[in-house]
Amino acid sequence: MREARVGISPEGRPAIFLCSLAAVLAALLGCALLACVCFLLVFFCCHFFRDPERVVPQGANLAVSPADGKIVKIASMPDPFSGEMRLCICIFMNVFNVHVNRSPVAGKITDLAYHAGKFFNASLDKASGDNERCAYALLDERGQSWSMVQIAGLIARRIVCHAEIGDPLLRGERIGMIKFGSRVDLYLPAGWQPKVELGQKVTAGLSVIAGTDGAE
Repeated sequence: MREARVGISPEGRPAIFLCSLAAVLAALLGCALLACVCFLLVFFCCHFFRDPERVVPQGANLAVSPADGKIVKIASMPDPFSGEMRLCICIFMNVFNVHVNRSPVAGKITDLAYHAGKFFNASLDKASGDNERCAYALLDERGQSWSMVQIAGLIARRIVCHAEIGDPLLRGERIGMIKFGSRVDLYLPAGWQPKVELGQKVTAGLSVIAGTDGAE
Protein backbone atom coordinates (compact mmCIF):
# COMPACT_ATOMS: atom_id res chain seq x y z
CA MET A 1 0.00 0.00 0.00
CA ARG A 2 1.31 3.43 -0.91
CA GLU A 3 2.13 5.57 2.10
CA ALA A 4 -0.62 8.05 3.01
CA ARG A 5 0.05 11.67 2.05
CA VAL A 6 -1.28 14.85 3.56
CA GLY A 7 -2.18 18.15 1.92
CA ILE A 8 -2.05 17.63 -1.85
CA SER A 9 -2.56 14.25 -3.49
CA PRO A 10 0.58 13.15 -5.42
CA GLU A 11 -1.49 12.73 -8.58
CA GLY A 12 -2.12 16.47 -8.64
CA ARG A 13 1.48 17.63 -8.48
CA PRO A 14 2.25 17.40 -12.23
CA ALA A 15 -0.84 19.46 -13.10
CA ILE A 16 -0.04 22.06 -10.44
CA PHE A 17 3.58 22.30 -11.59
CA LEU A 18 2.67 22.71 -15.28
CA CYS A 19 0.00 25.33 -14.58
CA SER A 20 2.40 27.22 -12.28
CA LEU A 21 5.14 27.12 -14.90
CA ALA A 22 2.75 28.37 -17.58
CA ALA A 23 1.61 31.19 -15.30
CA VAL A 24 5.18 32.31 -14.60
CA LEU A 25 6.15 32.19 -18.28
CA ALA A 26 3.04 34.12 -19.29
CA ALA A 27 3.80 36.77 -16.69
CA LEU A 28 7.42 37.08 -17.85
CA LEU A 29 6.22 37.49 -21.45
CA GLY A 30 3.80 40.22 -20.43
CA CYS A 31 0.63 38.21 -21.20
CA ALA A 32 -1.39 39.37 -18.20
CA LEU A 33 -4.69 37.72 -19.18
CA LEU A 34 -3.07 34.36 -19.87
CA ALA A 35 -1.10 34.59 -16.63
CA CYS A 36 -4.31 35.23 -14.68
CA VAL A 37 -6.01 32.25 -16.33
CA CYS A 38 -3.06 30.01 -15.49
CA PHE A 39 -3.00 31.18 -11.88
CA LEU A 40 -6.72 30.39 -11.64
CA LEU A 41 -5.96 26.90 -12.96
CA VAL A 42 -3.27 26.52 -10.29
CA PHE A 43 -5.85 27.42 -7.63
CA PHE A 44 -8.38 25.00 -9.12
CA CYS A 45 -5.87 22.13 -9.23
CA CYS A 46 -4.77 22.77 -5.64
CA HIS A 47 -8.41 22.78 -4.55
CA PHE A 48 -9.33 19.66 -6.55
CA PHE A 49 -6.35 17.56 -5.45
CA ARG A 50 -6.51 18.55 -1.78
CA ASP A 51 -6.23 15.63 0.62
CA PRO A 52 -7.18 16.66 4.16
CA GLU A 53 -6.73 14.44 7.19
CA ARG A 54 -9.94 13.02 8.63
CA VAL A 55 -10.80 11.93 12.18
CA VAL A 56 -12.29 8.48 11.50
CA PRO A 57 -15.19 7.46 13.80
CA GLN A 58 -14.38 4.63 16.18
CA GLY A 59 -16.71 1.92 17.41
CA ALA A 60 -18.03 -1.44 16.32
CA ASN A 61 -20.60 -2.23 13.64
CA LEU A 62 -20.27 0.91 11.55
CA ALA A 63 -18.89 1.80 8.14
CA VAL A 64 -17.75 5.21 6.93
CA SER A 65 -18.32 6.81 3.56
CA PRO A 66 -15.72 5.86 0.93
CA ALA A 67 -16.13 9.21 -0.87
CA ASP A 68 -17.07 12.86 -0.46
CA GLY A 69 -20.24 13.78 -2.32
CA LYS A 70 -24.00 13.34 -2.41
CA ILE A 71 -26.07 10.18 -2.01
CA VAL A 72 -27.84 9.73 -5.36
CA LYS A 73 -29.17 6.17 -5.05
CA ILE A 74 -29.88 3.51 -2.42
CA ALA A 75 -31.18 0.31 -4.00
CA SER A 76 -30.55 -3.40 -4.56
CA MET A 77 -28.09 -3.92 -7.42
CA PRO A 78 -26.04 -6.88 -8.76
CA ASP A 79 -22.74 -7.24 -6.93
CA PRO A 80 -19.82 -6.67 -9.36
CA PHE A 81 -18.04 -9.86 -8.22
CA SER A 82 -20.75 -12.40 -7.28
CA GLY A 83 -23.67 -11.06 -9.30
CA GLU A 84 -26.02 -11.50 -6.31
CA MET A 85 -28.42 -8.68 -5.50
CA ARG A 86 -27.09 -6.54 -2.65
CA LEU A 87 -28.08 -3.22 -1.15
CA CYS A 88 -25.93 -0.52 -2.74
CA ILE A 89 -25.30 3.09 -1.77
CA CYS A 90 -24.19 5.36 -4.64
CA ILE A 91 -22.22 8.55 -3.99
CA PHE A 92 -21.79 11.18 -6.72
CA MET A 93 -18.72 13.42 -6.55
CA ASN A 94 -18.65 16.74 -8.41
CA VAL A 95 -15.47 18.60 -9.35
CA PHE A 96 -15.53 20.59 -6.10
CA ASN A 97 -15.47 17.56 -3.78
CA VAL A 98 -12.33 15.94 -2.35
CA HIS A 99 -11.71 13.01 -4.69
CA VAL A 100 -9.55 10.79 -2.49
CA ASN A 101 -11.40 7.54 -1.75
CA ARG A 102 -11.17 5.64 1.52
CA SER A 103 -11.92 2.17 2.84
CA PRO A 104 -15.37 1.99 4.51
CA VAL A 105 -14.26 -0.69 7.01
CA ALA A 106 -11.14 -2.34 8.38
CA GLY A 107 -10.23 -5.52 6.55
CA LYS A 108 -8.30 -6.85 3.57
CA ILE A 109 -8.45 -6.49 -0.22
CA THR A 110 -9.35 -9.93 -1.63
CA ASP A 111 -9.89 -9.02 -5.29
CA LEU A 112 -9.61 -6.16 -7.78
CA ALA A 113 -11.29 -5.86 -11.17
CA TYR A 114 -10.78 -3.09 -13.72
CA HIS A 115 -13.30 -2.65 -16.54
CA ALA A 116 -12.69 -0.36 -19.50
CA GLY A 117 -15.84 1.44 -20.57
CA LYS A 118 -17.58 4.61 -21.61
CA PHE A 119 -17.87 7.98 -19.88
CA PHE A 120 -21.56 8.69 -19.29
CA ASN A 121 -22.65 11.10 -16.57
CA ALA A 122 -21.76 9.25 -13.36
CA SER A 123 -25.10 10.14 -11.76
CA LEU A 124 -27.01 8.02 -14.31
CA ASP A 125 -28.03 4.43 -13.48
CA LYS A 126 -26.30 2.99 -16.55
CA ALA A 127 -22.94 4.33 -15.34
CA SER A 128 -22.65 1.36 -12.95
CA GLY A 129 -22.52 -1.10 -15.84
CA ASP A 130 -21.29 0.92 -18.82
CA ASN A 131 -18.66 3.35 -17.53
CA GLU A 132 -14.97 2.74 -16.92
CA ARG A 133 -14.67 1.45 -13.37
CA CYS A 134 -12.49 -0.31 -10.82
CA ALA A 135 -14.08 -2.72 -8.32
CA TYR A 136 -12.63 -3.70 -4.93
CA ALA A 137 -13.64 -6.78 -2.92
CA LEU A 138 -13.07 -6.27 0.82
CA LEU A 139 -13.22 -8.85 3.59
CA ASP A 140 -13.84 -7.14 6.93
CA GLU A 141 -12.68 -8.23 10.37
CA ARG A 142 -15.92 -10.15 10.91
CA GLY A 143 -15.45 -12.16 7.72
CA GLN A 144 -18.15 -10.28 5.80
CA SER A 145 -17.68 -9.29 2.17
CA TRP A 146 -17.96 -5.74 0.87
CA SER A 147 -17.68 -4.45 -2.67
CA MET A 148 -16.72 -0.92 -3.62
CA VAL A 149 -16.63 0.44 -7.18
CA GLN A 150 -14.93 3.60 -8.44
CA ILE A 151 -16.79 4.79 -11.55
CA ALA A 152 -15.36 7.34 -14.00
CA GLY A 153 -17.79 10.06 -15.07
CA LEU A 154 -18.44 12.38 -17.98
CA ILE A 155 -15.33 14.47 -17.25
CA ALA A 156 -13.26 11.96 -15.27
CA ARG A 157 -10.73 10.14 -17.42
CA ARG A 158 -8.53 8.36 -14.92
CA ILE A 159 -9.17 6.07 -11.98
CA VAL A 160 -6.28 5.80 -9.53
CA CYS A 161 -5.95 2.64 -7.43
CA HIS A 162 -3.38 2.60 -4.62
CA ALA A 163 -4.33 -0.81 -3.19
CA GLU A 164 -3.25 -4.30 -4.16
CA ILE A 165 -4.77 -7.72 -3.47
CA GLY A 166 -3.85 -8.83 0.02
CA ASP A 167 -3.37 -5.32 1.42
CA PRO A 168 -4.67 -4.89 4.99
CA LEU A 169 -6.79 -1.78 5.45
CA LEU A 170 -7.84 0.39 8.33
CA ARG A 171 -11.26 1.99 8.42
CA GLY A 172 -10.98 5.30 6.60
CA GLU A 173 -7.59 4.52 5.02
CA ARG A 174 -6.87 6.06 1.62
CA ILE A 175 -7.10 3.55 -1.24
CA GLY A 176 -7.28 5.68 -4.39
CA MET A 177 -9.00 8.53 -6.19
CA ILE A 178 -10.86 9.45 -9.38
CA LYS A 179 -9.96 12.58 -11.31
CA PHE A 180 -12.50 15.29 -12.16
CA GLY A 181 -16.03 14.23 -11.25
CA SER A 182 -17.14 10.66 -10.68
CA ARG A 183 -19.02 8.20 -8.48
CA VAL A 184 -18.42 5.49 -5.89
CA ASP A 185 -20.83 2.58 -5.27
CA LEU A 186 -20.69 0.67 -1.98
CA TYR A 187 -22.33 -2.78 -1.73
CA LEU A 188 -23.30 -3.75 1.83
CA PRO A 189 -23.11 -7.22 3.38
CA ALA A 190 -26.27 -8.89 4.68
CA GLY A 191 -27.46 -7.39 7.95
CA TRP A 192 -26.06 -3.92 7.28
CA GLN A 193 -28.39 -0.95 6.79
CA PRO A 194 -27.82 2.55 5.36
CA LYS A 195 -27.42 5.36 7.87
CA VAL A 196 -27.85 8.01 5.16
CA GLU A 197 -30.70 9.30 2.99
CA LEU A 198 -31.05 10.30 -0.66
CA GLY A 199 -29.63 13.75 -1.29
CA GLN A 200 -27.54 13.74 1.87
CA LYS A 201 -23.97 15.03 1.62
CA VAL A 202 -21.27 12.77 3.06
CA THR A 203 -17.56 13.04 3.81
CA ALA A 204 -15.08 10.23 3.11
CA GLY A 205 -13.65 8.62 6.23
CA LEU A 206 -15.83 10.79 8.47
CA SER A 207 -19.55 10.27 7.76
CA VAL A 208 -21.10 7.04 9.04
CA ILE A 209 -22.76 5.56 5.95
CA ALA A 210 -23.97 2.14 7.21
CA GLY A 211 -24.31 0.13 10.40
CA THR A 212 -25.83 -2.90 12.05
CA ASP A 213 -27.96 -3.27 15.17
CA GLY A 214 -25.83 -2.27 18.10
CA ALA A 215 -23.63 0.15 16.12
CA GLU A 216 -21.88 2.51 18.47
